[in-house]
Amino acid sequence: MPTSVASWLSQIPQFFSAYGGWALAALLLLENAGVPLPGELTLFYAAYLSREGRFLAWPWVFLIAATACTLGDNLGYWIGREAGAGIRRLLRLTPGRVGYAQHFFHRYGGVTIFFARFITGLRILAGPAAGISRMRWREFLPYNAAGAAAWAAVVTAGGYFLGRHLRRVLQDAGRVELVLIAVAAAAILYGLHRIERAGVHAPPNGGEAKPNSR
Repeated sequence: MPTSVASWLSQIPQFFSAYGGWALAALLLLENAGVPLPGELTLFYAAYLSREGRFLAWPWVFLIAATACTLGDNLGYWIGREAGAGIRRLLRLTPGRVGYAQHFFHRYGGVTIFFARFITGLRILAGPAAGISRMRWREFLPYNAAGAAAWAAVVTAGGYFLGRHLRRVLQDAGRVELVLIAVAAAAILYGLHRIERAGVHAPPNGGEAKPNSR
């Protein structure tokens, strides 16, 4: 087990002992709002501690996780939406590229929001990206909540039933996640390529370009 992971796991019981469920809620909320924190590992270990009788009962662990993840993603969404103009300038996104991103989230945003939650790294970007692309909030919210509940259920169950085999689980999960990250990276690169092409074909008056039909 990597030293950094072992070090974090050794600190979690003290963290939970001092702050209880609020510690789990705060960490998951911040991670889903866009702060790079080990939310998946923390929830997994919290569920394991629950089974061992050293933390809250597992229904509370699940409820806290699902709620915190939903609220955190919504916070990330609104930060991206309200600060979007500054972020777009920082990333040099032209109106054409923004137009294509908006089209993408309008067409595939719900599925993207749901499944991105299961991939470390993408999980912290999904909410802000949806906000920057101005995905409609009423479409964002149900997929966000459903994804949060599904992710919390899977990780809580995994920690509760497999926590005693944490070392093996982390190794196997790491291999699976590498495959998922590779697939996600390929999808992102393809999306960036499409956005780049949309920027090239953006109308000179600054209006939003329609995505290519191909």
